[in-house]
Amino acid sequence: MAAPREERIAEQRIEAMLPSFPFYVQEYIRDKRRYGNTPSTQLDYLYDFRIFFEWLLKEGLAPSSQSVSEIPYSILATLRKQDVEFFIDYVRDEPFEAKKDVWKKRSATRVTRIIQSLKSLFRYLTEETELENGECYFDRNVMTKIKIGKAKETAKRRSQRISTLLLNDDDIQEFLFFLKNEYELTLTPRKQAMYLRNKERDIALISLMLGSGIRVSEAAGLLMNSINHKKNTIDVTRKGGKEDTVLVLPSTMEDLRAYLDVREARYQPQKQESFVFLTRYQGKAQQISIRSIETNINQYTQAFTSGRAMSPHKLRHSFAGGWLRNGGDIVKLRDQLGHSSIETTSLYTNLKQEESISIIEQMDKSRKNK
Repeated sequence: MAAPREERIAEQRIEAMLPSFPFYVQEYIRDKRRYGNTPSTQLDYLYDFRIFFEWLLKEGLAPSSQSVSEIPYSILATLRKQDVEFFIDYVRDEPFEAKKDVWKKRSATRVTRIIQSLKSLFRYLTEETELENGECYFDRNVMTKIKIGKAKETAKRRSQRISTLLLNDDDIQEFLFFLKNEYELTLTPRKQAMYLRNKERDIALISLMLGSGIRVSEAAGLLMNSINHKKNTIDVTRKGGKEDTVLVLPSTMEDLRAYLDVREARYQPQKQESFVFLTRYQGKAQQISIRSIETNINQYTQAFTSGRAMSPHKLRHSFAGGWLRNGGDIVKLRDQLGHSSIETTSLYTNLKQEESISIIEQMDKSRKNK
């Protein structure tokens, strides 16, 4: 199954960046590629590693006369726990230029990701590499001494946070009705024309995420031959390149068929164009980007909720909540969403707040009657 456009761009950036890194980082990236990490994940690793290696040069822990690509793994083998802690302080506190003349500090999530990236690299170098004598490049892994703080919220609290501004079943129907019949009436003539040009496509995309729970990258990468109209299923490429078949609501398939009916006339793709969701750019039909989908969903949900935008992931959460509210099994939900572990899916078990509220109200009534 073909990769989304963002993944192909990530592959190009990886190839451009790799020569600037030490050989052992290049080996690490090839190993991750071999075992199914997506190009975007590999690229994230490289961005994190670049911060780390440039810091080594800046702090004099590696000879300043060297370039990043020349830093030997012996430097990593002799790093002290204190050195790594200083680096963590640096990435947490040092402002970086997000764009020209705009300086920001990294979020806690970003800092944690950098630490996890380094843990992965050091684990690879100390456990999975091999010299001619059969030994790893080095055996002292300083990153094992670095602990990542545990989340300061319970699974219930996290799921409650996730549930903020989710759509229930009635909301979803109202939202789709709004897109089909009312949204265009709120627009200026020029914006209305732009919306109508892509109306069926955007409705099908949103309906598909709300009616199957797939990720935005899976929607962007959907292929024409992956749709089974008789069985109401689609074939998608999950994280790690895994192929999977996903059930889709029959009403969603109707929205998808409405888009497919106009796809060829509207976008005029070449015969070999296999992606389902298209856009026209510079007079040519091509796969819609993930960023474009995100921007559109943000815009449409903001209009529907009078100012509160939602991300594609919120649509996925909305599907999960609906699955559970309608009696769906959590194990089958795990498979539907493509989670690798039941722990991730279990976050949704606390989304059914109506049941808890009902119990609390009943308890209160019982106490008052005594």
